[in-house]
Amino acid sequence: MKDVESDATGQPVLRVTEGIKGFAPADWAKLFSTAKAGTGGQYNPFVSHAFLSALEDSGCVGETSGWIPRFLRLEDGAGELLGATPSYIKFHSQGEYVFDHGWADAFERAGGQYYPKLQVSIPFTPATGPRLLVRIGEREQAARAALAEGLKSFTDRLGLSSTHATFITAEEAKLLQAHGYLLRHDQQFHFFSQGFRDYADFLDSLASRKRKALRKERRQALENGITIHWLTGSDLTEKVWDDFFAFYLDTGSRKWGRPYLNRDFFSLIGQRMADDVLLVMARRGDRYIAGALNFIGTDALYGRNWGCIEDHPFLHFEVCYHQAIDFALERGLKRVEAGAQGQHKLARGYEPVTTYSAHHIAHPGLRQAVAGYLEHERDEVEEIRDLLKAHTPFRRGARE
Repeated sequence: MKDVESDATGQPVLRVTEGIKGFAPADWAKLFSTAKAGTGGQYNPFVSHAFLSALEDSGCVGETSGWIPRFLRLEDGAGELLGATPSYIKFHSQGEYVFDHGWADAFERAGGQYYPKLQVSIPFTPATGPRLLVRIGEREQAARAALAEGLKSFTDRLGLSSTHATFITAEEAKLLQAHGYLLRHDQQFHFFSQGFRDYADFLDSLASRKRKALRKERRQALENGITIHWLTGSDLTEKVWDDFFAFYLDTGSRKWGRPYLNRDFFSLIGQRMADDVLLVMARRGDRYIAGALNFIGTDALYGRNWGCIEDHPFLHFEVCYHQAIDFALERGLKRVEAGAQGQHKLARGYEPVTTYSAHHIAHPGLRQAVAGYLEHERDEVEEIRDLLKAHTPFRRGARE
C-alpha cells in the first residue's frame, strides 16, 4: 500500500492498494452500494467485494490481462475506511465499452504516449453504478471530492496520460465535472416497470400492432420444443456453469475474438454471490442450448452475457429481453438494464437513456481536442435519444 497523500494532522489520507485484496470484506461492505444492508445505499452487485474479488482471483484482471488493479483507499486519521475507487492501470482500451481508441491514435500520431492510463470502472461491465464509493454520513460529499482529486493526483504523479471514470452515476458526473473532468454522454436501452403487474400488463400498454408482434415473437422463440428455466442460488451447479461457459465461448469468440472472462470466474461468482445471479437458460430435449447471465441488484436486473450453441429464430430476444422483464416484474424490480448498444431493444419495451463518463486529460493539447469532440458528441447523443423516444412501442398516453 502506498500513499498518494499523507497527512500527520489527523486529516483524511489517500492510499493506493493493489486491488480489492487491500480491503477486508467487512470494511468494503460499509461503503455505499456495496452491501445489501446496513449502508442505506442501493446494492449494486458489480461493486461488491464478491464480484471484484472474483475478477482478481480468477486472473481475469491482473498483470497478464492489461488491467492492473490500483484502487484508491481514503482513510480518516485513525485509519478508518471512508471511501474507495475501483481503478486499474490500463495498457490498452479493451473491455471498457466507452471507446477512446481514436483519442489514443491521434495522440500517438502527434508524438504523445496515451498508454498507460487509469481506468475507473468495473472491468468488462457496461453497467451504470457508483465509482466513488463512500460511507454514508456527514462526510460523504467531502470524501467523494477527495477521491475525485486523488484520482487526478495519482494519474499525474505516475505520469499517466489520463483518467477515465466510465458508466458513472449522474450525480458523480456532475461532481467530477465540477472538479475539472470532461463529461461524455452515451446511450443504452433500459426497461422501466412503471408499476406493471406482469408481462401481460406491460403488453397492454403497447400499441396494438406492437403488442401482437411481441406475442408472435415469443411464441416462435419457443417452437421446436424449447423451454425456459430460471436458475439462481443453489441451482447454479458446476455442470450448469460448464454449459453456460460453452455458450459464452462460442458467442465471445465470434464477436470479440477472445472472451474476457475465464471458467474460474463463473465458479467463483457461483460460490460467492449465487443469490445475486440469474441464469436464464433455454433447453431443448435433454440439454441446454442457450443462456443469458444476469445480476440482481436492489431495484434492477442487469443483463450481461449471452451465448448459444443452436440458432433459433427470436431465441436471443426471448432469453435476454422478454425473460428479463418477466423476472424483474415478478421480483418487483424497477428496471432492467440490458447492456450496451442495441436499438433492436426499443421495439421490445426498452427505452433510450443517457449514460455518463468523465475524463481527466493531463496533456493540455489533447484535453482541448477531446473537449471539442465531446461537446459535439453530447449534442448528437441527445438528438438521437430524443428521436428514439418518439418511436417507443407504447400507445399514445400510456406513459403519461
